[in-house]
Amino acid sequence: MVNVIRGDVNKPVSSKRLADYFESRTDIDGSLYLGYPIIGTFEGSYQIDALLISKEHGVIVFNIVEGPNVMTNIEEVQDESFNKIQSKLLQQKGLTSRKKLMVELGVVTFAPVWVSRPGQIEDDYPIALNEEDLEEYLCSQKWESNEYFEQLNSVIQAITSIRNRKQRKYVQKENSRGAKLRALEDSIANLDRNQSAAVIETVDGVQRIRGLAGSGKTIVLALKVAYLHAVHPDWDIAVTFNTRSLKSQFRQLINTFSIEHTSQEPDWSKIKIIHAWGSPSMDGVYYEVCKKHGIEYRDLDAAKEISNVYGQEFDIVCEEALNKIAKFEQYYDAILIDEAQDFSKHFLQLCYEILKEPKRLVYAYDELQSLNKKIMESPESIFGFNSTGQPKVQLRNAPGEPKQDIVLEKCYRNSRPLLSSAHALGFGIYRAEGLIQMFDYAELWRDIGYRVEEGALKDSNHVKLTRTSSTSPRFLETHSPIDDLIIFKSFNSNFEQFEWLADQIEINLREDELKHDDIIVIHTNPLTTRKVSGEARALLYQRGINSNLAGVTTSRDDFFSEEAITFTSINRAKGNEAAMVYVINADECFSGLELARKRNILFTAITRSKAWIRVLGCGEKMQRLEAEYERVKREDFALTFIYPSEEERRKMNLVNRDMSPEERDRIIKQKRGLKELLDALDKGEIHKEDLPEEILQRLKEKLLDQ
Repeated sequence: MVNVIRGDVNKPVSSKRLADYFESRTDIDGSLYLGYPIIGTFEGSYQIDALLISKEHGVIVFNIVEGPNVMTNIEEVQDESFNKIQSKLLQQKGLTSRKKLMVELGVVTFAPVWVSRPGQIEDDYPIALNEEDLEEYLCSQKWESNEYFEQLNSVIQAITSIRNRKQRKYVQKENSRGAKLRALEDSIANLDRNQSAAVIETVDGVQRIRGLAGSGKTIVLALKVAYLHAVHPDWDIAVTFNTRSLKSQFRQLINTFSIEHTSQEPDWSKIKIIHAWGSPSMDGVYYEVCKKHGIEYRDLDAAKEISNVYGQEFDIVCEEALNKIAKFEQYYDAILIDEAQDFSKHFLQLCYEILKEPKRLVYAYDELQSLNKKIMESPESIFGFNSTGQPKVQLRNAPGEPKQDIVLEKCYRNSRPLLSSAHALGFGIYRAEGLIQMFDYAELWRDIGYRVEEGALKDSNHVKLTRTSSTSPRFLETHSPIDDLIIFKSFNSNFEQFEWLADQIEINLREDELKHDDIIVIHTNPLTTRKVSGEARALLYQRGINSNLAGVTTSRDDFFSEEAITFTSINRAKGNEAAMVYVINADECFSGLELARKRNILFTAITRSKAWIRVLGCGEKMQRLEAEYERVKREDFALTFIYPSEEERRKMNLVNRDMSPEERDRIIKQKRGLKELLDALDKGEIHKEDLPEEILQRLKEKLLDQ
């Protein structure tokens, strides 16, 4: 079948008729792009009306005519579009053999409103007036060398430069980690159909892109910015996010894709890559709104003064800005938001308000980011209603229209064993003491790529969940044995843990043919990352291996270095990935207060890996964490549990909730006081009769109520 991807077109009627025809062709395996690709020339960017890429016919360029007026320059237009596509393809060594392009390439004019072919046009310039003419032309265009199809896809999708960024020509050993990584990266060289749609399909309004971590959202957004900028160089476009280290990643990706599209760097005066909050020293959406509208800007400390809820400071200041501004200036043509799950609806509303009509807002988020127990609110809840009571935003995927709601179903970063293990540990699926947290919306498990093998996704029901090969491609796990993909290891002391870590990193660099920027070391406690990482980094330094602490010994906007191993807290690790990930002091995530947050940290850390994961820690807690992993491995990475009832979920949320520092300290003191009271009763230092009857009765009622 033909996957139709609807880009930004200025010939809508004829384009729709062409798309309808190819959507009816179940015998063709390929994609039809409308308003794509963009070819870079000396004169600027050149947009192709439509292009078919298929195994049966190679590449066919369509020059589309809208309306009845007969064009006199058909030959010139066909020649120009043919030459530009041919030139682009000839630049790729993988598409040529003995100086010959191995791709069948044709061009045809599609003019469905014309009644007849103009007599002055030479016969060797094909024109299709209707579907019968299209069929006849396709029959004349056959491709015999379709073994080049995957490489051709990569070129058309403009991601060849991303592939070539790390060619790994230094790899010598046939079966080293470097060789396996090269093969792995080659296997994910092409966008899938949903990713292509997310990049190119342009909505005059709001568009939502959903997907797991590792489904390609950041690359998709970067490609989308480059595409929109190439088609509309006069637009003011903003890209915003929560994780600061994403800034340099976005800039590099957008720059690369723009060069692919237009043969030149983008006009950075028209593209802003800015943080969500911002400050006088750093661009940010919220700071910019305050400055343009003359309202008070609040930094984190000032936000805490008006926020009663720990962790919701940014939400409060965005809500305050919305309430203070009576009329918004509208100064962006498009805004793209990555990591939207990290923001409240008030920030999304702020972005919506500062957009010019028709409010082109693209927001991408993880269906399951950090095991957030709450799913994103509906567009109706986020953006509200107009004066007539109608929703400002409703997302629909109507036939023949660009998709407004796109789901990226496949995870291209984490293998099936790795992702299932991360979920098992994050939720506490095989924890002896029981589950830690669970989705209120059970069907979300299907949305993120799990299949129900047994039971039902219903409250109080037994259920067995497995990942499928369609959502977790098998090549992500077949390159290495399971016991090499994932290692959990416990130690008697931090020194032993860091000695082992240093030994392994030295092997990775000197024997495994991995590079420094293929490796991340993640510490699980942000409060002690600097101190604890320093001990491990010192051991590496003694071995002649350089390292950085992200955002501390490097720029706050940078994460990787080609000459140093990156150590990081979990907050800076988000949004980044590496082939080999070491998680240190994982025992801190086993138990204690705020357990949901701790397990979220572990989940996020594990899912940074696109190949191998090493989870390290000390003592009994690490051994028990390791036992949870061994259980999911014995289950062949299936998740089997009783789905908790609404009341059970409420209790889990209460017990394992996030707390403010003050609340945490108070509970620790109260628990300590209660323990001291019980110890005193056991030792006979005080007697039950010494306690007021009213307190004993209230304590009894509370305990029995549980």
